[in-house]
Amino acid sequence: MANHDIESTRTQARALLDSRIESVTTLVTARQRVADLHEQLTEAERDAKRAYVRATKDGWSADELKKLGLEPAAAGRRRKAASRTTADNTATPPRGDPLDAAGGQG
Repeated sequence: MANHDIESTRTQARALLDSRIESVTTLVTARQRVADLHEQLTEAERDAKRAYVRATKDGWSADELKKLGLEPAAAGRRRKAASRTTADNTATPPRGDPLDAAGGQG
């Protein structure tokens, strides 16, 4: 029977765990960045909508703003909602599959 050095085995196990922890840390960091950017986008869209309303209250007509390439924010939001639905539908299965494959039991 071979002799096993407990400290050497622990060191090797820690190295394996550290690399796994690094990948999860990177994943959490990336997901948090996405959440932060989504929040910034939501705030920016809200500001754009308010600015559009303010412009119309200052006398700009919807047609004039359209000629300047400044569509109402609602038009962009409708397209985004459709994209979000598609993204949600395609994003859900991959999230579940890796866990099922990694878990293997269950």
